[in-house]
Amino acid sequence: MSKKSYTISLVIFLLAFYTKVLFSQDTVETTNPIFSGYIDAYGAYYTDSVGVSNFQKFPTVSPRSEEIGLNIAMITGKYSTDRIRGVLTLQYGDIPKSSWSETYNFIQEANAGFRISRGLWLDGGFFRSYIGCEGLLPKENITSSIAIPTFYEPYYEAGFRLSFTPEERLALNLFLLNGYNLYEDNNFKKSGGFLGTYTFNDNVSLSYANYFGDDSPEGDSVSHFRFFNNLYTNFQKGKTKFVAEFDFAFQENSKLSNLSEAAWMESGLFALSYQAGKQINVYGRAEVYNDPDGILSGVFEVQNNDTTGLKLWGITLGVQYNPTENSYIRLEGRSLTTASDQKIFRWNDENKNNRLECMINMGVSFP
Repeated sequence: MSKKSYTISLVIFLLAFYTKVLFSQDTVETTNPIFSGYIDAYGAYYTDSVGVSNFQKFPTVSPRSEEIGLNIAMITGKYSTDRIRGVLTLQYGDIPKSSWSETYNFIQEANAGFRISRGLWLDGGFFRSYIGCEGLLPKENITSSIAIPTFYEPYYEAGFRLSFTPEERLALNLFLLNGYNLYEDNNFKKSGGFLGTYTFNDNVSLSYANYFGDDSPEGDSVSHFRFFNNLYTNFQKGKTKFVAEFDFAFQENSKLSNLSEAAWMESGLFALSYQAGKQINVYGRAEVYNDPDGILSGVFEVQNNDTTGLKLWGITLGVQYNPTENSYIRLEGRSLTTASDQKIFRWNDENKNNRLECMINMGVSFP
């Protein structure tokens, strides 16, 4: 079956499933809504434009320069009773094309679960990542673009999730996974993870997540065990909202100067939004990324034929107008700057260590 036929079949199944549940609510206790969708369109310009229909460096949201494109069109079906639950999300657009699994490109998430006991659930299948304060979708974030720290965090995963909510303010999750940003396993070693979130009140929450495992390709005799840590907080009160995040990771046998030693990386971001009018928000974000041995970013060739991992910082500023509660229009600009010897961007026929970006996004979610 071709990818197109496969996608059409899934859409038909989802709509049939939705219709059945909709007209059977007298016998099945379902969530509301059980059917939802989202569309985001964009126009973007990058000073290091790489040509028509090509993805820019660090491609995810609005990844093509000097084009009008579709970031994402997605549809979600959810089913839930007191004992079982499931979710299926299908997607299409430049975000999945540039960032998602090639094998399961049209599936954003697909998982099923059952309740073991009060507050304790076991789910299995394909999930969106549990790591990070930013999601992949512009509607989920203060900014439209995602920060470089988010770019190198996992986007998706396959495995089992054991979730426990001992009280309303505390949520705990354990994961057994194929690997870091993998649907299909690349070796016979399984990985693990943890996510804990504590909600202090209606305004403040704090989350800690980690990932641990060895994603070395099958046959690699050297261990590259990775321990990734993510800490972030959300705050919202009145007209002000902000998120702050810090990542830290180390990986065995990965230091460029001595491959028998562990390497490390660190990154962080801070994003702030302020409601300047009834339908207008202004926002900004600062980000920093430091991966000197390239355990996540890979390595770049610098002066004197040396190699090093990515070292970068950036600033984002933007304004958002909300025609309705479920729609937005954003105009956003960003500047990214790497270390002086990492001239990884090319514009005006020169290799440079900085890039300027500008994008406009229009999005609608329903219902």
